[in-house]
Amino acid sequence: MSRLQRLAGTLEEPFLVTHGTNVRYLTGFQSSNCATLVGPDRTTLYADFRYAEAGRSVEGVAFVETARDLLADLAGRLAGRRIAFEADSVSYSGYQTLVAGGLDLVATHGVVERLRRVKEPAELEAIRRAAELSDRMYESLARERFTGRTERELGWWIDQRFHDLGADAPAFATIVASGPNGARPHAGQTDRVVEIGTLVTVDAGCVVGGYCSDCTRTFATGELPRELADAYELCLRAQLAGLEALRPGTGWRDVDAASRAVIEAAGHGEHFGHGLGHGVGLEVHEAPFLRPEAAAGEALEAGNVVTVEPGIYLPPVGGVRIEDLVLVTPDGGEPLTRFTKELVTVE
Repeated sequence: MSRLQRLAGTLEEPFLVTHGTNVRYLTGFQSSNCATLVGPDRTTLYADFRYAEAGRSVEGVAFVETARDLLADLAGRLAGRRIAFEADSVSYSGYQTLVAGGLDLVATHGVVERLRRVKEPAELEAIRRAAELSDRMYESLARERFTGRTERELGWWIDQRFHDLGADAPAFATIVASGPNGARPHAGQTDRVVEIGTLVTVDAGCVVGGYCSDCTRTFATGELPRELADAYELCLRAQLAGLEALRPGTGWRDVDAASRAVIEAAGHGEHFGHGLGHGVGLEVHEAPFLRPEAAAGEALEAGNVVTVEPGIYLPPVGGVRIEDLVLVTPDGGEPLTRFTKELVTVE
């Protein structure tokens, strides 16, 4: 059964999909200005002139060329109809445009995203390839000199290495956070020069065949202060506890709790302020979301691909995060990123 057929079988009214990644997932069509209307017997793909030729080549859908103002055009075409829409994708302005056209709108949340959670074999193949390139990048990075180079220089090297290995693109802006910058989970890159005797957190991923990888390793640049050495050991124990908790039927927030409990027991609960992990696929952040505020009824399924990435952040000293990309299997979790998590010391 195709993705469109699976979706259509769940609908009570025609469903307007406007989130570009969801349109791509359902139809294979990529565009910065598109939508698809999924009904029980017919799917219509909409895009403007710039994408019309590509749209007409998509199999299994009817293509309609629209004006550049896509939602205003659809408001006229669909006037008077009862239509479900993606409330998390349409802006308030876009909602007003559709309502002004006379549509009877029914808000939905996460309909296509629920389908995307469980990865198909071809999706898993692409993610495995992206994860393999992440491992190869880290193997090369561990042989590079860190000290005396800026975070930005190392970030550029990482992106270039992914390109050399055959990746389509970086999956997100590479993070290289050294010394005190490591105490900020999303520090990015700066012109700070990496110093001796500190930790350097590297969070990087790539895209292969449209699918992402995501992996974090933290390196030492010589002998560490006791506080940072202890933080690394604690973070690793917490990450292993999170990996052990991964199995079908386990609640999203329960996986988070398994890892978080290790950090809290050591008195560092206040230094781990983000969720344990997230799903990865066409987007680098997608469901499932392993975090304390996850709904009680949400549980892992075989075929989910998630990150497990506890962190300990100790301003102004530094920080550590260890992250693997993991496939949830019927028996537990299979790490897709395999570069060593033992603390690697670089020059």
